[in-house]
Amino acid sequence: MAARAERPSSPAEAAPLATSSPGLPPRGGVRLRTLVLIRWAAVAGQLFTAAVVHWGLGFTLPLLPVGGTIALSALLNLAVSLGRPASARIDDREATIFLAFDIVQLAVLLYLTGGLVNPFALLMLAPVAIGATILSLASNIALSLLTIVSIGLLGALHQPLPWTGTPPELPDIYRAGVWVGLTLTTLLVTLYGWRLAEEARQMNDALLAAQAALAQEQRMSALGALAAAAAHELGSPLSTIAVVAKEMLREVEADDPLREDVELLSSESDRCRSILARLSVDPAGDVSDQYVLVPLPALIEAAAQHYQREAIAITFEAGPIGEGVPTTAPIQLRSPEIMQGIGNIVQNAVSFADAEVHIATRWTTEWSEVEVSDDGPGFSEALLDELGTPFISTRQGVEGHMGLGVFIAKTLLERTGASVSFGNRSARESGAAVVVRWPNPVFKAT
Repeated sequence: MAARAERPSSPAEAAPLATSSPGLPPRGGVRLRTLVLIRWAAVAGQLFTAAVVHWGLGFTLPLLPVGGTIALSALLNLAVSLGRPASARIDDREATIFLAFDIVQLAVLLYLTGGLVNPFALLMLAPVAIGATILSLASNIALSLLTIVSIGLLGALHQPLPWTGTPPELPDIYRAGVWVGLTLTTLLVTLYGWRLAEEARQMNDALLAAQAALAQEQRMSALGALAAAAAHELGSPLSTIAVVAKEMLREVEADDPLREDVELLSSESDRCRSILARLSVDPAGDVSDQYVLVPLPALIEAAAQHYQREAIAITFEAGPIGEGVPTTAPIQLRSPEIMQGIGNIVQNAVSFADAEVHIATRWTTEWSEVEVSDDGPGFSEALLDELGTPFISTRQGVEGHMGLGVFIAKTLLERTGASVSFGNRSARESGAAVVVRWPNPVFKAT
């Protein structure tokens, strides 16, 4: 969950979503159609450029080798298109090979037309830029190395630049500068492009996990509403059965063989009535109309009750701050976002606490807040600023932890209008403290 100092975690009875973040679906590869269209655009551009240079500008090109290299790319693209459906997705390895061929094909064309002196040498960066957005880090490193090696070979080995008369002779230092510039640009494009794309992918995965957590909490809330409705609807017929059973019990003699069955029927009907009564009055498992708006402290206790452990004490405190503040607690909408968000924060605190988790609910006329603190090691100072972002955890990959618990809690609570801040307790008291604050509290009197 949250990033803190390392300590072993012990199992706890908790809701499934709080124990570990929901699994993420595997990432799908890039669509084959996308790469095919990019290559067709490249083939068309190469043909157009070669025609303009040779026939338009009058520069002599080695038409046969150049045309053969472009035709090979077109034939390969055609074969790939016919061999597999255009909507198919190719994996990381196939996409890397696809782009590696484009790099080699561009290198061959540049070798035939002047090497790095050719202004179109910048096109060597195109496959690298595409790969940075869709490939893994290892594949991007492989493509970058291939590009850098190709640039180095083109700087030393190439045919003369197509020109009318004697081709211009550029200084060696200029050629070296072009080689260094293209090499550094390749590295920068790979590094920054992959990093930005990876952050976008991580954020998308984390939002999917948050949506899955909210969906499950909504299903649990719906189940509680169904239980409350069933308790209400079954109350009347069960009362009738109980009355009839008692009447039968009075009429059956003590030595009657049916008396034992009638007594069993009466006791079981009483048991059913007690179960339904418990379902009807338990706000933690019921989201009927009478529990849509509840006092904030009661809502927080209901959200935290699933994460209690024998070795960890969870204590609660509630009260107003300042003068002229209503002593009656503000009311809050009982939403799946609050239940799941507070639950994740409490579960995280229980996982790291030594002996106690303290939950304080406070309010003024301007805001209401919940502070969840524990007596554990506290948040790591090095990662404190990163908390609330996805995949930040010292326990990532251990016992199913993915570094998404705090992110899910923060995302869900912010949907209710709250602000979430992370910190540590005072220097005299070790432990972490998470504060959730809502502006403009609503009191029952208003």
